[in-house]
Amino acid sequence: MKNLKTYLILWLLMQVAGISVAQQKQKTYCNPLNIDYGYTPIPNFAEAGRHRATADPVIVRYKGDYYLFSTNQWGYWWSSDMLNWKFISKSFLRPEHKVYDDLCAPAVWVQGDTLLVFGSTYTSNFPIWMSTNPKANDWKEAVHNFEIGGWDPGFFIDEDQKLYMYNGSSNRYPLYGIELNRKTFQPIGTRKEMYLLEPWKYGWQRFGEYLDDTFLDPFIEGAWMTKHNGKYYLQYGAPGTEFSGYADGVVVGTGPLGPFTPQPMPFSYKPGGFARGAGHGATFQDAWDNYWHVSTIVLSVKNNFERRIGIWPAGFDKDDVMYMDAAFGDYPTYLPTAKADHLKSSFTGWMLLNYNKPVVVSSSLAAYSANYAVDENLKTYWSAKTANKGEWIQSDLGEVSTVRAIQINYGDQDVDSSFLGKKQGTYHQYKIYQSNDGKSWSLLVDKSANKTDVPHEYVELEKPVQTRFIKLENIHMPTGKFAISGLRVFGNGNGVKPNPVKGFIVLRTEKDKRSAWLKWQLVENAYAYNIYVGTAPDKLYNCIMVHSASEYYFKGMDKDLPYYFTIEAINENGVSARTPVMEVK
Repeated sequence: MKNLKTYLILWLLMQVAGISVAQQKQKTYCNPLNIDYGYTPIPNFAEAGRHRATADPVIVRYKGDYYLFSTNQWGYWWSSDMLNWKFISKSFLRPEHKVYDDLCAPAVWVQGDTLLVFGSTYTSNFPIWMSTNPKANDWKEAVHNFEIGGWDPGFFIDEDQKLYMYNGSSNRYPLYGIELNRKTFQPIGTRKEMYLLEPWKYGWQRFGEYLDDTFLDPFIEGAWMTKHNGKYYLQYGAPGTEFSGYADGVVVGTGPLGPFTPQPMPFSYKPGGFARGAGHGATFQDAWDNYWHVSTIVLSVKNNFERRIGIWPAGFDKDDVMYMDAAFGDYPTYLPTAKADHLKSSFTGWMLLNYNKPVVVSSSLAAYSANYAVDENLKTYWSAKTANKGEWIQSDLGEVSTVRAIQINYGDQDVDSSFLGKKQGTYHQYKIYQSNDGKSWSLLVDKSANKTDVPHEYVELEKPVQTRFIKLENIHMPTGKFAISGLRVFGNGNGVKPNPVKGFIVLRTEKDKRSAWLKWQLVENAYAYNIYVGTAPDKLYNCIMVHSASEYYFKGMDKDLPYYFTIEAINENGVSARTPVMEVK
């Protein structure tokens, strides 16, 4: 009754303010996550250019807020809503630690009323840190030297309050697990083998951008444990952080130390679209107990370990199969406001309006042409010749459309050589204008007084606008030239949705049943396609977005199972009906 009264009071206040319940549900975010990523602190990693980089994220909920830790950021973030993240500067190294890795692949867990943190190591005797007030940056050592150590560790407290650690990062050795004394953090017994990759059986575990097993064997890393319905879900990253197919798999057991049985498909998987890769992450629950998965997005241009972070809805289906929803995973997505069924998409339905559309710019640096800003490739970018105030880029949507949100993804071009590690006080400033004819302009977004660092800025408009042209004008860059890897305009066109795909076929032969060749006829009014795949017709949980193509080589299958496929076409106005689900043995 008390909750009902509180709700009614809030509802009345909202009505007085002219705010509807529906409007309250419109807050959205868009991957990559827009946080103030630090620059790589490792000099030899920056030889091809100074660049932002982080990976291996963990989000835990502590005292009603969300805390985000990731590799080598010299601090951490907290948020009350999963949208606005506030950075807290903190070094977790002691003076005697002569390493660059300040919390590389950190482990974070809540034990009682305490938040604990440990960074990857086997040799430097790092401490385990603890805090009951991390918002105030109040930390002390729980253990001075955590001697057993562990690379890519993950800690888990079971319902019986026993503490376990899982760890491993290797292309030769498996993940390991061990019980620890929860007071002293000393090991109980010895480490046990948990799981080693089986690329001969599971195609997605093969190494390489094209899963061709060349150069190196695949890596297993990034352990994380989740318990659901009495089952233990040990998650792991594979096959390599440099690749679009970087994913998180899961093995399922009836005990915290196994034995485990693999789910045949990776549950966190995003090999297509603008922001690719979804590996080495962590699963957490929001304020309404909805599951989410945070993981690593691949960039790997200036260095193999140039990466970003993404967050996706996740969960468990009625058969306790773990899944993550990556369909439209880098498009505007609704933030949580209540208990939700993540099998029903959180995608807003706002489409990309300017893929490969005409672009005009103030200037261009050689080899960084204007079309790179609208090619839906995070690895490429346009760069102006300078970082001067007044440099601009203009995108033509092709026709008057309903614009609801804009994402500005900045590129790291000609970054100042002093930018190594986390530099405080950096910020972007810009203005966005809109026009129906490309001649008469009005101000749409004014961030000329902004004092925050927004490398993947995402702006949801307070009210949608009908317009055709969007112009982004630079005011201030924190470093480097004015460079954009993705000026992405979202909303809906005023035309018709694409026609359904015709001629969809999947060719799978006895030569290698881990792989298949998918083909279809191009849809005239479509710019992209979503391919859905799974091991049951009602469990098509993996999605691959393909742009401007009529074929795709899918190499991610379990060689011993039948697979099921369907495809849909995408344009500025919406999504087509899917093709009938096809079984492929």
